[in-house]
Amino acid sequence: MLLEVKDLTVHFETAMVLNRVSLKVEERESVGILGPNGAGKSTLLRAITGLLRWQRESLRGTKHGNIRVEGEIRFDGKRIEGMMPHQLVKMGLIHCPERRRIFREMTVLENLKAGAYSYGDRGEMEENLERVYKLFPVLEERKNQVAGTLSGGEQQMLAVGRALMSRPKLLCIDEPSLGLAPKMKGKLLEGIKEIQRSGVRILIAEQDVNFAFALTRRNYVLSQGKVVAEGTKDRLLKNETIRKSYLGL
Repeated sequence: MLLEVKDLTVHFETAMVLNRVSLKVEERESVGILGPNGAGKSTLLRAITGLLRWQRESLRGTKHGNIRVEGEIRFDGKRIEGMMPHQLVKMGLIHCPERRRIFREMTVLENLKAGAYSYGDRGEMEENLERVYKLFPVLEERKNQVAGTLSGGEQQMLAVGRALMSRPKLLCIDEPSLGLAPKMKGKLLEGIKEIQRSGVRILIAEQDVNFAFALTRRNYVLSQGKVVAEGTKDRLLKNETIRKSYLGL
């Protein structure tokens, strides 16, 4: 088992954002987390990758630091729910955030190098750069361009490329297709498929179910912080209630 989450519950102040969520990612599969805006998808990925713990520690003692995370998370056979993001990055669990979150004033190349901060070996970093450039040639063309001047689709490619610089075993991608034009969405989809072919597994949170279905073997449907359904594309689409009420199809 690559990833296993059991009874994950998250409270912000008095609000329960996730309610006993359980999911798993097998060694050779990619998995989707589907659901409407506000379902808890981003919170789930942030909890898995240690970002909620980092946020809680950063804001400890303030009103906004009242974040409680309960449950069990295992990655690559190890308990990780007490670990910080930089520790998880070294294990190969990488987060690619919603709305890109690139360093807008830095160049494309500087952004990519920032993704390799956990590697001290320059040769390995150069190898990773070549890998990213092969996946997304536009990033090599624009490597000296300030990242904030890229198009939305190019920024998303940069965000994914930066995450790849840390050599993930499991890449957790949050809403990668959000706000992209159909043509750019198609290019990004092909890039992520190529990442999968290289052996990297994907855990993707998406509102665009067709984008997710093109990448995943199994999917979990979230609503109001709970898993309301789980299964393959065909199984989910056969359930009329799930299809209409939660997938918008």
